[in-house]
Amino acid sequence: MKIEGIEITHPDALVFPGARITKGGLARYYDRIAIYMLPYLKDRPVSLQRFPKGIDHPGFFQKHAQDYFPDFIDRIPVKTKAGSAVEILVNHKKSLLYLVNLSVVTFHTWLSRKGALEYPDKVIFDLDPSNGDFDTLKRGALLVREMLAGKDIDARLMTTGKKGVHLYYPICPERPFDEVRARIRAWAEVLVEKHPDLFTLEIRKKKRGNKIFLDLLRNAYAQTGVCPYSLRPNHNAGVATPLEWSELSRLNSGDQYTYHTIFKRLETKEAQRRDTTPGN
Repeated sequence: MKIEGIEITHPDALVFPGARITKGGLARYYDRIAIYMLPYLKDRPVSLQRFPKGIDHPGFFQKHAQDYFPDFIDRIPVKTKAGSAVEILVNHKKSLLYLVNLSVVTFHTWLSRKGALEYPDKVIFDLDPSNGDFDTLKRGALLVREMLAGKDIDARLMTTGKKGVHLYYPICPERPFDEVRARIRAWAEVLVEKHPDLFTLEIRKKKRGNKIFLDLLRNAYAQTGVCPYSLRPNHNAGVATPLEWSELSRLNSGDQYTYHTIFKRLETKEAQRRDTTPGN
């Protein structure tokens, strides 16, 4: 099996046993979703979540480029606590599929880009529910959006493909991570003060109770967030899915869109776009 010139080895191996998705199916998914996903990956170092034996077995994260990687895999030197390392950029479909053939299920990206790695161009509010009450999570998302709108920020919405949602927005890469994180933490502290029964900044899970954890930790140098349209390693193969705010009321879970349903959604959105484009 070859896609984009990449030989997909063991295409019949099950990656998602519960959803009956093979490695070949995984490769076909990323081949098809690449047009939507690559703009979010471009020029951002990635952390790769690999499952060589399928998601029912322990996987691992990989950040560093390996010597055996082919020349078409873009690389980028980054500063680390130990000195420096060479990490991976996924700027082309061929690179994406090469990494998928290494059993990468999920792609996580930095919040900064090549040329300004110490200066974020994206902020993420990760809303992590402590219980299964998704209606409460949606209420929390609207309150975070309202808070950001009061600061003239038009936040965007995305399911994580798991149980939570992300609110995110672009910024100019002018301030270092520490300064950006300190500012958004101050905003989050005000939210917690106003809604103490709804939100928490408590890192320890056992102390969160039933509250929504406002996770700001990924807004730091070398930290990552799940890339839009990445698959997640859960049994129904959830997809991290950007949404319109008008869709929030109809959302039932953070993994509502999956490997099996995402393309129907995208086809519907594209048809709606064509219908509202002048001249069509």
